[in-house]
Amino acid sequence: MASLTAILVQYLSAKVGLATGRSLPELCRERFGRRVNLLLWAQAEVVAMATDLAEFVGAAVGLNLLFGLPLLPAGLVTAVVAFVILALEQRRRRFELAIIGLLMLVAAGFGYLFLAGGNQHYGRRVVYLHSAPQRDRALAAGQTERRRLLTSSKWDCVVGLGAAGLVNLAMLCAAAALFHKPGLAGVSSLGDVHAHLATLLGGGAALAFAVALMASGLSSASVGTYAGQVIMAGFTSWRVPVAARRLVTMLPSLLILALAVNPSQALVYSQIVLSFGIPFALVPLLLVTITITALNGCLLYGAVAGLAG
Repeated sequence: MASLTAILVQYLSAKVGLATGRSLPELCRERFGRRVNLLLWAQAEVVAMATDLAEFVGAAVGLNLLFGLPLLPAGLVTAVVAFVILALEQRRRRFELAIIGLLMLVAAGFGYLFLAGGNQHYGRRVVYLHSAPQRDRALAAGQTERRRLLTSSKWDCVVGLGAAGLVNLAMLCAAAALFHKPGLAGVSSLGDVHAHLATLLGGGAALAFAVALMASGLSSASVGTYAGQVIMAGFTSWRVPVAARRLVTMLPSLLILALAVNPSQALVYSQIVLSFGIPFALVPLLLVTITITALNGCLLYGAVAGLAG
């Protein structure tokens, strides 16, 4: 149900971008008052930091499990890789291919665990982001081309988020098969998961888990930065260099890694913060969608009435 809801929400976000030629934050700035927009922007920035925390901690733990790097150096490596991927943003197609490649690693890793376990994300900001690429495409497209792009975007959402749902299902099934049946009650951290996978399924499964964890963090960190830029520019019309914005939002994550806080506990807290941010994106999206649909209906009625007259 969560995956089906995510498909609908992302499709609505893409549809708004194609129909209006503007991103969701830009539409919010046009339709809502200054105080509401400041509130939406402030909570989005808090969510951005919580998202960065989950991304950095996940990637850092993955690097730690793979190469034995301490968490803080692993976090710094994650930051460098994220900057490299962001450098590809100027060439949108290469940026998208890099993200797709990392997501394929995630799917392959957890798919392997699902198969092996049977034999014996980290969002919230992407609701704002998904309308931005469609906005850019809509500006250079006619009505017929927009309809084609909308159909393509619908299948992108179905296939992409459907695959993400299958990956989540694979993770849950593998965890239930591996840790619940043997009665392993002491699995409370990602390191414990990695160690038990190596014991129960062998080094290949442990390696797949670490690679998937690292790739998931790196892909999310890159997409999150782009989403953060869309949010700030849309709600406030401010444009901050991506590098400067990235440095600011990653500082809390690096600080937590430097303080040696329990990574798994930090991930749990970050998800709690993110869950509170969902309505602040979903409610404006629904309000904007309803308003645009009603306006289009009025325009169509007026045109028909004019022809009849």
